Amino acid sequence: MEKKHREGVPGRGLEKARTGIQGLDEVTDGGLPRGRTTLIVGGPGTGKTLMGIEFAIKGAAEYGEPAVIMAFEETGEELAANVRSLGYDLNKLVASKKLAVDHVRVERHEIEETGEYDLEGLFIRLNHAIESVGAKRVVLDTVESLFAGLSNSGILRAELRRLFRWLKDRGMTSVITAEAGNGHLTREGLEEYVSDCVILLDHRMDDQVPTRRIRVLKYRGSSHGTNEYPFLITDTGISVLPVTSLSYSESPASRERVSTGIPKLDAMLGGKGYYRGSMILVSGTAGTGKTSVAVKFVEAACARGERAVFLTFEESPSQVTRNMRSVGIDLDRWIKKGLLKFYAPRPTVYGLETHLVTMQRQVEAFAPAVVVVDPITNFTTVAARRDIRLMLMRFSTFLKNQGIAGLFTSLTPGGENLESTTVAISSLADTWIFLRDIEIGGERNRGIYVLKSRGMAHSNQIREFVISEKGIDLLNVYLGPSGVLTGSARATQEAEDRTQMRMRQQEIKRLEADVKRKRLEAEVQIARLRGELERDESELEQKLAYAQNGLRAQAEERQIMARSRRADGGKGAESARRSRKSRRRD
Repeated sequence: MEKKHREGVPGRGLEKARTGIQGLDEVTDGGLPRGRTTLIVGGPGTGKTLMGIEFAIKGAAEYGEPAVIMAFEETGEELAANVRSLGYDLNKLVASKKLAVDHVRVERHEIEETGEYDLEGLFIRLNHAIESVGAKRVVLDTVESLFAGLSNSGILRAELRRLFRWLKDRGMTSVITAEAGNGHLTREGLEEYVSDCVILLDHRMDDQVPTRRIRVLKYRGSSHGTNEYPFLITDTGISVLPVTSLSYSESPASRERVSTGIPKLDAMLGGKGYYRGSMILVSGTAGTGKTSVAVKFVEAACARGERAVFLTFEESPSQVTRNMRSVGIDLDRWIKKGLLKFYAPRPTVYGLETHLVTMQRQVEAFAPAVVVVDPITNFTTVAARRDIRLMLMRFSTFLKNQGIAGLFTSLTPGGENLESTTVAISSLADTWIFLRDIEIGGERNRGIYVLKSRGMAHSNQIREFVISEKGIDLLNVYLGPSGVLTGSARATQEAEDRTQMRMRQQEIKRLEADVKRKRLEAEVQIARLRGELERDESELEQKLAYAQNGLRAQAEERQIMARSRRADGGKGAESARRSRKSRRRD
């Protein structure tokens, strides 16, 4: 979120007038000094005139501050025609009394170099234009034309100081443009000293790619960005790209999770997928399926009814949609439903700054929930790695502040240090998915794992990553005697394991049959033994009963004999013996 700037607040430092130029108010900490003079210096084609005109137009149209544009080289009609292509209508503002445009023709042969040379005529015209619209802003373009035929440096310096003082005394927030000098910042070498704010514009070639840069050389009474920033002139005006001044939004980070489009990859990310509004980096060597992972994320978003922007810098949209059909993904239906938009320029078409601005405009115009940049490594053809990192830092911050999930793919060159990125943006990523080739037994297969995922539990396993006509799938980890197996080695090991499993099952069945047979044999033997036992027990009982009967008879006989003896002595005894013999015979 951009910090709030001081504007017209007395007692809190220098009052400022917002320029309305995207990024410039960030660099200047709120705008140009109100009621003071700002000098814009640059060579031909750097955008001095356009910056001055845009400052005047934005003040008149957006901030309620009417303006005067006084040009010394171009007529009002020429200025109106020049800025019409940028969407600005000078004539409409002039007709509504919000803007006054005056062309002052300065001919060299009409200038007389006398000690009495002054700018009274200019002041009269300028004062009339200011009063006609009640102007608060003034733009003079360019100051050299005003003194084109004057060689007396003493008069020139005096009149320059007088011009700057005249504008300041009337409380005008002024912008004066000047050509870059030779040996000095400006041709006369004075304007930069009497100005309260000096802005330098530059247009250079870097590796055959044109780049415009802006730098605030001085700003009296205010803090400001001191770096050199790239800026663009587009169909909507000037856009400054202050990468280092962009800050994150103060709104709380989203706790919502969104699917990756690959269920088993969701499972590796705590079972829920990525955080909404996070930055995701998918890197890997060539042919490992980075684009396929990105497309599955886009497809999942569209299936939820959310919009997605696919920024491709390697393939055309028709190539991407055709290639994805081979893996069972139909992107055309989402394009037709208005949920998916492709943007596919070649990296070498624009400079890095133009790419950044056009990417942001694509996002702002379509309002997606998901953005894919595929691949970021193609930017190395147009810029240095450090500049690419700064650009991606700004773009990812822009996406986060909008609550948009951004997925960037990055090609990793082969070598020993695979877990690195060409443009060193891994530290910016909230989730980093890495894809790589796994070579086993003369065969190459894909592997996928999560290097990091901030704020969530995630798997540390390497999973085999399969892309087929049925889609994308992650196979479960399969360990063999020598480690993780993939491809045909995995299939061979699985077949061997299945054979061993069948053999174990057959052995188990054989053992079960043996146990059953032995159990039956044991039961038969137990039944036989139980029968023998029962017979023995019956015989024993019979013998015990017979013995008990014999003992009982003997006891009775003894009792009878004893009674006979007592009754008749010996006779009785003899009679008893005969009685016993008789019973025995019986």
